[in-house]
Amino acid sequence: MNPTLHISLLQANLFWEDSMKNKSHFENLLSNFFENEENQNTDIVVLPEMFTTGFTMNVDLAEKIEDSPTLEWLKKNTKKYDVAITGSIIIEDDKKFYNRLFFVEPNGNYNYYDKKHLFRMADEQKTFTAGIEHLIFEYKGWKICPQICYDLRFPVFSRNRLNIDKDGIATSGYDILLYVANFPAARALAWNTLLPARAIENSCYAIGVNRIGKDGKGINYDGDSAIYNPKGEKLDSKIENIGEAEILSYSLSATDLQEYRKKFQVYLDDDNFELK
Repeated sequence: MNPTLHISLLQANLFWEDSMKNKSHFENLLSNFFENEENQNTDIVVLPEMFTTGFTMNVDLAEKIEDSPTLEWLKKNTKKYDVAITGSIIIEDDKKFYNRLFFVEPNGNYNYYDKKHLFRMADEQKTFTAGIEHLIFEYKGWKICPQICYDLRFPVFSRNRLNIDKDGIATSGYDILLYVANFPAARALAWNTLLPARAIENSCYAIGVNRIGKDGKGINYDGDSAIYNPKGEKLDSKIENIGEAEILSYSLSATDLQEYRKKFQVYLDDDNFELK
C-alpha cells in the first residue's frame, strides 16, 4: 500500500449535452494542471458524474461500450499524464443504458461500476438500468469502492465489511469510498452531511466530487467537493482556480488510516447482514 495517495478533484462547470466541448474543457484543465511540476505526483484525478453531458436522461447521447470515444479519451489522458482518471458517462451495453463510472489506469486497464440507485425524482429509472455489482478494486495498494451521486443516500449499500490485521491494514473491505456526482445546490445540506457520515460509519476516507454552475434544466450546483477522514473531518486541500473550474488536491495518509483503525475498532462490533 503506497504510504501516501495524491488525489485531485476537478470541480467544473459542464456544457449541457455537449461531449466534445466538455472533453476539450477537461483536456485544457488537465494540461494546465500538469504543467505545474508540483502536480505531477498526482495519482488519481476524479471527474464529476456524467462529465461529458451533465445529468441528462437523453440516451441519444449514449456511447456504445464497444467503441466508446470517451473511454478512449480517458485511456489517452491517463497514459499521457501517468495518472488514473475516473468519472461517469452514459453507456449503451447490450441494448441497455447505464450511468457508468470508469476508473482507468495509465496502462489502459480499467474497472467500471454501474450506478445502483437511480434517481427517480428525475425518472432516471425509466431510462437507465440499475447496476447490480458492488465493486471494490485495488490501486497502488489502496482498496477503493466507487459509487455515484444518489447512492450516497443508501448506507447499507456502501457498508464496509472490514477485517483488519495487527498492523491496521485491511484484509477485506475498502480504504476509500468514492462518489462522483451532480448534486444540486438545493440539497447541499444532504451532501455535506452524508459524505462525512459515510466516512465515520465505514472507518474510511470518503471522497465526493460534484460539479458547479447551472445545467440545461436551470438547476444550480455549488460543488462542495471534499474528502473526509474516518473521524468525519474535512481534509485541507490545495485549491487551484482554472477558468470555470476548481481543482482541489489532497494527500491521503495510509499511516493515519491504519493508526485510527487500530485505535478505534468499531468495525469489530458490526452487525451481520446479507445484501440482496
